[in-house]
Amino acid sequence: MSQSIKKQERRIGARLFDRTSRTVRLTPLGEQLYTDLRAAYGQIRTAIDAATAAARGHTATLTLGVFGPHAYELAAVIDRFRARNPHCEILFREVHFSDPFGPLRAGKVDLQTCWLLIREPDLTVGPTVLTDTLMLMVAAAHPLATRESVSLEDLADCVLPQVTPAVPAYWEAALIPAHTPSGRPIPRGPRVATFQEAQAVVAANQAVCVVFAEASRYYQRPGTVYLPIRGAPLGRWALIWRSANDNPLVRAFAQTAAAARSDRAATAGAAGIG
Repeated sequence: MSQSIKKQERRIGARLFDRTSRTVRLTPLGEQLYTDLRAAYGQIRTAIDAATAAARGHTATLTLGVFGPHAYELAAVIDRFRARNPHCEILFREVHFSDPFGPLRAGKVDLQTCWLLIREPDLTVGPTVLTDTLMLMVAAAHPLATRESVSLEDLADCVLPQVTPAVPAYWEAALIPAHTPSGRPIPRGPRVATFQEAQAVVAANQAVCVVFAEASRYYQRPGTVYLPIRGAPLGRWALIWRSANDNPLVRAFAQTAAAARSDRAATAGAAGIG
């Protein structure tokens, strides 16, 4: 190994390691080279694992957990993964916000989409796959329904639903805050466990609900209206998985998603320049 390292250092023209009688440490150049090569090494390893499985005639299965319409939103990533991994069958399982990490921890899904914030030490956060704005879902009969948009301060004049105890407290504080930015209290209403239940209490004008804009694209229903929320931060969704389940297929899907997002950013940048 020492000879191999020395050979690479001669080839590059600089030291990759600082060596003493007690320690061996990467030099700053060695750290940079390690970082640059790590992603490529992961892709090579994944490709070899996939080729080995295909050669042995194995059909692997990857179960992807998705919130709401994310299977549609990630269709391009899924198609790209299937093209690169024809030996792998993808199964889908819906994940509800009332138990966002349960299926993952129970081994019912291998990886899933999840809204960021994530503060779970046993879970790995992968690449961001979706970004979306926040909107307020209200009943058509609600006083706010005739507006073009609302502010976070308007929530003090509304009722927001309660969520089940399984929802992380830091999620609830971010999406269903107890107070407006100026400190005005926001009343609480019925408890809900699924998006369909949230939509039902909104349609009945028992509460309003902060949702992602994807809801307005996929869940238009009579009696409900979606309003942009001025000043609300963008929501980001990423892939997450159990750190103990970091296997080749999970890595392959995450790498495919990261590559697809990078391609989209490059295309958008080129279009902007043009």
